[in-house]
Amino acid sequence: MARINTNVGAVVAQRHLNTAYGNLNQTIQRLASGLRITRGADDPAGLIVSERLRSEIQAVNQAISNSQRASTIIATTEGALDEVARLLNDVQDLIVEAANEGALSEDEIKANQLQVDSAIASITRIANSTTFAGRQLLNGSLDYITSGVDNTVVNALQIHGAQFGTRAYIPVSINVISAAEHAALYYTAAATPSAVNVEVQGNVGVTTLSFAAGTTASAMVSAINTVSDATGVSATLTPPTGFVMNSQGLGSKQFVAVNALPGSGVFQVESAATGGSVVNRDEGSDAVALINGATSLGDGNALTLKTSTLDLEIELDKTFTTGTTSFAITGGGALFQVGPEVNSNLQVNLGVQSVSASRLGNAEIGFLSQIQSGESYSLVARSYQQAQDIVKEAIRQVAVMRGRLGAFEKNTLDTNKNQLGITMENLMAAESSVRDTDFAEETSNLSRAQILVNAGTSVLALAQQTPQQVLSLLGR
Repeated sequence: MARINTNVGAVVAQRHLNTAYGNLNQTIQRLASGLRITRGADDPAGLIVSERLRSEIQAVNQAISNSQRASTIIATTEGALDEVARLLNDVQDLIVEAANEGALSEDEIKANQLQVDSAIASITRIANSTTFAGRQLLNGSLDYITSGVDNTVVNALQIHGAQFGTRAYIPVSINVISAAEHAALYYTAAATPSAVNVEVQGNVGVTTLSFAAGTTASAMVSAINTVSDATGVSATLTPPTGFVMNSQGLGSKQFVAVNALPGSGVFQVESAATGGSVVNRDEGSDAVALINGATSLGDGNALTLKTSTLDLEIELDKTFTTGTTSFAITGGGALFQVGPEVNSNLQVNLGVQSVSASRLGNAEIGFLSQIQSGESYSLVARSYQQAQDIVKEAIRQVAVMRGRLGAFEKNTLDTNKNQLGITMENLMAAESSVRDTDFAEETSNLSRAQILVNAGTSVLALAQQTPQQVLSLLGR
């Protein structure tokens, strides 16, 4: 049929040409953008999946950034603690040097004291000046806040980590089932029956004492106590007769050993004041306690608890035997968001105690600030041993803090960054497979689309010429 009003062939050719142009433009868009999905119409289901994957990738990437920043904060804190540790070692050297009184003049001891004062002032200055982006790190602002601590029962308390979750505060209940005990050996006679040479040994060291026949219990107590700083063993009379030799410290690591040397007389000690078994060595025992219902680790009267929600160390007063005490953790600590989701499982809490001179040490032996000039345990006051004990405890506290920070950085932050990096790789691979352009496929589609456009253009041109054939019917 020959018609001129409606060119069906041209309409069909134009429809196919438009389709070819649409496919060509889509292919060019994908090649130009590198994305298979640029709008919802390209692949609605794929768009939903890829957007969720993109969101997860962004969250994981931020979690990695958070972990890296936390590592930087920990490294800054640990670097400052390294300097504090160096200063404490210098103070210990000065104390040991000052104790050499026979070789030092009074002016030299005073000069040592001035150096100690300067070092302690520097430690407090470091505690107050160590910051990261305006955040104080070592002045106690990252320590936990507690309420209701009974200082007559608790000598020292360090909270290293507390997971609050949805709670406003964390109640802590301590139930001491059995108290820590000294190592103890009993001498039940009123005097030595014969001359004897006795070896007394404790945690600090060993010494030998010679007692003549008939030496009274009080004289032996005096002799033992005279060298207690060298042995770690002290003695106390137990009326009506005899005495008890105790370790100066509490716990299973403490011991007292007493032996009569071969060839000397008899020196018999017992495990109890009233007819105990004959022994020559005794060890102390650690406190047994439950903290929030969980069994704690005892070391003398020091208790340690480490669970997923609470990590603390607490030292009880020696006078506290059995019973309960409680307090609450009401806030504080450093909270690090190390996961892509905001919940307590993907957050870690860390407490960083103050290292100012008034906080290093403990209530039992004293604090670092007490060895400064004019204080109880200064070098000028000749309190060398007490000063050294305080500095040793301060060195231990700083070393433990550095170790905890190092373990947190290595075993928590670094491993978290590694794991998140792997997660990031897998999420990006999944998102890429859904959303990115396959260039090999799209270049093939481009060639096909170009051919179809060219062919469609040619066919449309032919279809447009068809109505002109009607003129031949009119004799033209």
